[in-house]
Amino acid sequence: MEATEQARFRELLNEQRDALRRQLEDMGADPEDPNIESMDFDFGFADSAQSTAERNKVLAVIERLREGLHDVELALDKLDKGTYGLCERCGEPIGLERLEALPAARLCLSCKQKEG
Repeated sequence: MEATEQARFRELLNEQRDALRRQLEDMGADPEDPNIESMDFDFGFADSAQSTAERNKVLAVIERLREGLHDVELALDKLDKGTYGLCERCGEPIGLERLEALPAARLCLSCKQKEG
């Protein structure tokens, strides 16, 4: 991968990382603390079942955001190590089209399709 492409993907990944961190902070989660069970939820609902359901929805969104943040940080680390854009399963280059759509992609399209 050329240096200009690497710089472009680094910029995209940095933008994604910043956006994910902001979203986590907006939801009341600390992007640095993986423990979401310690979060304080006070929805003010009289119905505890409704409150529990809302809490579970929020926790699921936070977990997906954290997974995305982890993938972005892993991709940035790979850029530093010179292994960015290589499939973790087969070692072949991940197509530029796939990386443009999903800059933190870890698998090439062929391996991703085999995954299910």
